[in-house]
Amino acid sequence: MIHELRLTTETPNDPGSAAILGTILIAEDDPRMQRVLRRICTEERYTVVVADNGHTALELFRKERPLAVLLDLILPQVSGRELCQMLKTHSREIPIIVLSAVTDVVDKVLLLELGADDYVTKPFSPRELVARVQAAIRRRQKRSAQPVFRFGNCEIDFAKMTARRDGIPVILTAHEFKLLKCFTVNPERVLTREDLLNQVWGFNSYPTTRTVDNQILKLRQKVESDPANPKHLVTIYGAGYKFVP
Repeated sequence: MIHELRLTTETPNDPGSAAILGTILIAEDDPRMQRVLRRICTEERYTVVVADNGHTALELFRKERPLAVLLDLILPQVSGRELCQMLKTHSREIPIIVLSAVTDVVDKVLLLELGADDYVTKPFSPRELVARVQAAIRRRQKRSAQPVFRFGNCEIDFAKMTARRDGIPVILTAHEFKLLKCFTVNPERVLTREDLLNQVWGFNSYPTTRTVDNQILKLRQKVESDPANPKHLVTIYGAGYKFVP
């Protein structure tokens, strides 16, 4: 159960800072290294959740759907190698960056074969780690932002602004394309109504948050098989909306 998990969560605490970029999961059992990694990530405006064993890391991965995972190889309960494979089985899209003092090329190759997206050898420079994490996240977002995007029984070509559901053309407005694009480049991430207003309509348009609800209602009618029980454009009550591919 979640309340039994041993974890810590931290977000950037500067009220004047820019918006939070998303969540990073740190799977590391060394308290000193936890503090180092937490500081590096929060300074880059990421929310951080920390797990000190493999079982907790897997539970948090399923619950938080992080932007990326920083994974130490030597963990209690479930080894880093096993955990890497389990996480990639659960979701291949979320990048995993392995942190280890092991420098053996064979181990690096094995981890990459298991699905790790990158490998950073301890000790490392904070600048290098940040660069590798951000590069892995960009690669994920670039894959999500390809001109032709498929989910469920839908196929969306953002470059040509065409859409099909079950092979049948569906007419989307320009704002509906922009709204859907915003969701597809942020899969599994909860977006508030204010996030969507800023990213899709812009500050100068001044629509209301109700505008977002109405647009999503119309979009569901076009892309969901059962709009009354949506599987892809999901309402997160009290928070906003989430796109589930």
